[in-house]
Amino acid sequence: IRVRPLTCAETRRGDQHAVHSLGNGTVHVSTARHDATFTFSAVFDAGTSQEAVFEGSGMRQLVELAVEGFSCTVFAYGQTGSGKTYTLMGPLGQVAHQLPAVGWAAGADTVQSVDSVASPQSDAPGLLGLMQRSFSCLLEQSHSTGLALSASYLEIYNEQVRDLLSSGPPRSLPLRWSKTRGFYVENQLSVDFESLEAIIELLLQAGSQRRRTSAHALNGHSSRSHAILTVRIHSRAGWMGCRTAASPHNVPPQPGPSKQGTLCFVDLAGSERVKDTGSSGELSVEANNINRSLLALGHCISLLAKPRGKRTHIPYRDSKLTRLLARSLGGSGVTLMVACISPSSRCLSETLSTLHYASRARRVTTRP
Repeated sequence: IRVRPLTCAETRRGDQHAVHSLGNGTVHVSTARHDATFTFSAVFDAGTSQEAVFEGSGMRQLVELAVEGFSCTVFAYGQTGSGKTYTLMGPLGQVAHQLPAVGWAAGADTVQSVDSVASPQSDAPGLLGLMQRSFSCLLEQSHSTGLALSASYLEIYNEQVRDLLSSGPPRSLPLRWSKTRGFYVENQLSVDFESLEAIIELLLQAGSQRRRTSAHALNGHSSRSHAILTVRIHSRAGWMGCRTAASPHNVPPQPGPSKQGTLCFVDLAGSERVKDTGSSGELSVEANNINRSLLALGHCISLLAKPRGKRTHIPYRDSKLTRLLARSLGGSGVTLMVACISPSSRCLSETLSTLHYASRARRVTTRP
């Protein structure tokens, strides 16, 4: 769980802190009408740095598992404006290599929309998100062990799958299924990369600039689509050679078995209440599609959280989001969920909904 700071607007309005971290992975929600305590693997309060989130959430271990050939996924969930995109990506434009410990971007109004990717401190390397830090870890291992890295980047906008790396106008790509691959996107572009600058410029700048965003009452830079970035990691276990009694000379080394892992980042669009965001017209249609797909995701998670003997059919086909996340949720992968919440008493209903959502997700087990 990650709790963002109160925004300047919330402070001026007199909103109260309704969420408190008690330590040991425990978060307490307290108002005049509600009093509840939740326990998770980790809870990061408003003062936690991006680096501390990376290390404390288990993200580094997830990267290592992906290098070992596992299918790994991290997805950010929460109300619109709760800090999901900031947690995953930091302020857009981060290309620095250094990773000092720095907290939330602070300034006159920079915390007004922490889901936004714009910040006066966008050059501060300590604000790098989980994505950039993971890329840095992968590239370090790539230089020492010879990993081959490639990536694809897509968005689900109004139930249409679109390639964010394609230079042409946005177009819907077909979503297919096969026994060997499961659900996959046909004709999706995949690019190789060998440097941190290349992956950030191509995926986080060029790709994210094509992602649909709009402004509403709760967020000046609201993501209107779900974004899925997948990094494919191809590695070899090493070279094998030996000397035997029958053959005293060294046997020429042979390439060891290859490993193919994936590291998937899912930036979910924020859940919305139209009466709070003031959305109308196209924004309202987008909000309805966002909420419908998040509801389908929540339904799958609720069913997966039940004991295996009591599970019924998991309706992955109810939305394109759940189809693409089917393997991450109930397959053989390893998945990390970062639930982002607001501490504001005004957002209490959405905060409680997110915490209950995360509690159900925590009960889901896979078989990596």
